[in-house]
Amino acid sequence: MRGSPARRQRNSPGSQLPGDRRRGLAPTPHLAPSRASGDREFPPNACSAEHTGRRTRPAEATPKPVAPGPRPAGLFAFVSAFLAAHLQVSFPRRGRREGTPGGGLMAFASLPPAQLLLRRLSRQLRPRRGACARTMVPDRCFALELPDCTLAHFTLCAHAPGDPPGACQDARLAAILGSPGRNYSLCVPLAPDAGSGARVRAAKLHQRLLQQLRRGQFQQCQLRRLLSYRPGGQPGSAQHGFLLHDPWDCLETRRALIELLRACKEIPHPHLGEFETDPHGQLWQRLWALQDGRQLEVGCALVMPTQEPPLHPVLPDLPSSVVFPSREAARAVLEACTSFIPEVQAVLDLVDQCPKQIQKGKFPVIAIEGLDATGKTTVTQAVSDSLKAVLLKSPPSCVAQWRKIFDDEPTIIRRAFYSLGNYIVASEIAKESTQSPVVVDRYWHSTATYALATEISGGLQHLPPAHHHIYQWPKDLLKPDLVLLLTVSPEERMRRIARRGMEKTREEVELEANNVFRQKVEVSYQRMEDPSCHVIDASPSREKVLQTVLSLIKNHCN
Repeated sequence: MRGSPARRQRNSPGSQLPGDRRRGLAPTPHLAPSRASGDREFPPNACSAEHTGRRTRPAEATPKPVAPGPRPAGLFAFVSAFLAAHLQVSFPRRGRREGTPGGGLMAFASLPPAQLLLRRLSRQLRPRRGACARTMVPDRCFALELPDCTLAHFTLCAHAPGDPPGACQDARLAAILGSPGRNYSLCVPLAPDAGSGARVRAAKLHQRLLQQLRRGQFQQCQLRRLLSYRPGGQPGSAQHGFLLHDPWDCLETRRALIELLRACKEIPHPHLGEFETDPHGQLWQRLWALQDGRQLEVGCALVMPTQEPPLHPVLPDLPSSVVFPSREAARAVLEACTSFIPEVQAVLDLVDQCPKQIQKGKFPVIAIEGLDATGKTTVTQAVSDSLKAVLLKSPPSCVAQWRKIFDDEPTIIRRAFYSLGNYIVASEIAKESTQSPVVVDRYWHSTATYALATEISGGLQHLPPAHHHIYQWPKDLLKPDLVLLLTVSPEERMRRIARRGMEKTREEVELEANNVFRQKVEVSYQRMEDPSCHVIDASPSREKVLQTVLSLIKNHCN
């Protein structure tokens, strides 16, 4: 016998994928559909369930490879459907032929005269149609975060029959999506006009998928942030997801992804895509869906690089997701969480007790900002003692007891909690500033900067430019008279954290592990406007820093 049944199945012509070509195997026409038309079941994988790390023997027969491709579409399909509906012209289904990307060659023996005329017309207009297709704005684009904190943008397009094939021109995309192994995309669907409830559900699903993709079979895989968006900078189009790279191209990874989708109760289900490279070097994405317990292909498109938009594609969605411009915007998010976070109602009750129209008293209000271990606690206490001022913190003590609960929630919920905490503090500021100066340990700037650093993927270059409206103070939130930003060198900050020995927050862990994240927080602080931040070097002695702070307060506040 020639090996075990499992080995014979792996070496069968129908079991190999285009990825086998990269491992030195002969490509085979595995992509042929199991039915003449309609959706196709998920194809088998070339990797054995018990991966040994050795190459599989090449198949004995090496028929002509079939490149993956979409079903034919365009002018011919449209006119055919029109004639079928209005002239009662019946056309046979299209078949596939090996060697043709996506198939689509007709059996001319059975073509009616009307369809022959349509084919001739389509052939004459094909060059014009191809030129138009290349100039059309893509329906949906993707932003993939790369290891160097840059973003690679690509889109998906149907490869029209007769158009010249072309390999992906972005070397970064080709190196990642076409590298040895197999890549999967998983995006959480969100309707463009989705309200706060839909956004919260999508964020919870995204968080759960992230937790599941970090354990079990997926621990051997690499995860990257993937953002799906519509071009044009319109709000409500961003969909968050992941790119999962399996370096071993194992069947268990594919099965685990399908089981993950089966366990997902949300409707619509997340979109699962699979990337392949055909023998011509072109990248394709197949889109899969679950239907009646089966995995069916619902789309296939060519991966093509596209131009990077002027601004980060998630920026239009920030006012409704993490950088809330008003109290009502943040409140709407927490209202959608009352069914699964019992403490939400208590927070909302406290917010409702705060008057919407408040004014600051005659005494100055100073907000002190800065990363952890920059001396914020020491300076705020010293300043309040020197000015005989009231010291407040954001979030205030009345809601700070639930801080850990909300820190474990997705960003949209966490930022809504901190945003409403600012409005509760503002009510206290208005009251206390009528009697004495007020010093606030963190305020709205902290909420906004950490949200920007978290949601804006990529490096510093992808942050909103200076003077963008996202850096503006909310119009319905009481403003401080002065905002001070304490800074120290990264090395000094790390030494202070080591000496402090306190439990680290999630954000502090992120600041230590991700230098780019820290830089994005610092730059966002410096771009805040109305009021802006006055930067103070907190590296010198405590007495010298306090003297600098008091001098600034004297010059800017009466």
